[in-house]
Amino acid sequence: MMSNHSSATEFCLLGFPGSQELHHILFAVFFLFYSVTIMGNTIIIVIICVDKHLHSPMYFFLGHLSVLEMLTTSIIVPVMLWGLLLPGMQTISLAACVAQLFVYLALGTTEFALLGVMAVDRYVAVCNPLRYNTIMNSRTCISVVIGSWVFGFLSEIWPVYATFQFTFCKSNVLDHFFCDRGQLLKLSCDDTVFTEFVLFLMAIFIIIGSLVPTIVSYTYIISTILRIPTASGRRKAFSTCASHFTFVVIGYGSCLFLYVKPKQTQAAEYNKIVSLLISVLTPLLNPFIFTLRNDKVKQALRDGVKSCCQLLKD
Repeated sequence: MMSNHSSATEFCLLGFPGSQELHHILFAVFFLFYSVTIMGNTIIIVIICVDKHLHSPMYFFLGHLSVLEMLTTSIIVPVMLWGLLLPGMQTISLAACVAQLFVYLALGTTEFALLGVMAVDRYVAVCNPLRYNTIMNSRTCISVVIGSWVFGFLSEIWPVYATFQFTFCKSNVLDHFFCDRGQLLKLSCDDTVFTEFVLFLMAIFIIIGSLVPTIVSYTYIISTILRIPTASGRRKAFSTCASHFTFVVIGYGSCLFLYVKPKQTQAAEYNKIVSLLISVLTPLLNPFIFTLRNDKVKQALRDGVKSCCQLLKD
């Protein structure tokens, strides 16, 4: 516990409740998930770079999405795994806490911006196929991706700065497995109501702002697909959007529950569950969503396996 007149210079992460045996089981499960996530997203990035059939805007954006998923899970999961191995509470310095929270939020914001861009890309591909190559040229793709990364990191400077301007004097114990903003605000002795309201408005702007073009794009996409006369044509058109749409539902659904609400300091158990969805489950599902539902990626994987087998035989 901290004095009522001093602010914490380091924090203790409570992590997960339960016995050490349970922690070892959780460690094995999360380590497996993390390994599959890194391996799966790396494979997607490699085949997109190597296979010339995947050198298109859709897969260019998918490659960056996979990079974001790998970075997001790598910011959280290794710290969480280390905490599961320790017999007591895990400590993290104030500087490391600031860095972890900032990078985590910045990557998440970048991902929302990129998902909005991917939705617009699918709209152009389905609704304006003849102008697709003209509109989504290489200069446009590179510009919007750079813009997404820059926006993601710049937009989170003030929220993180404002969070750590408070005095954390109630305690230095965070009931979480990483430096979660909601749990940090619970430790403050200051009045956080106004800052929480501003953070709520910013969350609306970022999440809903990127969700609107996604909803509008898919409204036009579905309308266009329904007008296609043949069932095979409708199926082919929808297959190009199914993976992205599935990922959007999972990603936006979990983040809407966690961030878009006036009160940031909700129950720790709620925070942990939703944070696991964002930092563990979504990055894990990404490779499966974009491979199992995408014929071009599956074909590229088959070609890659055949090439590797031929090299081993030679």
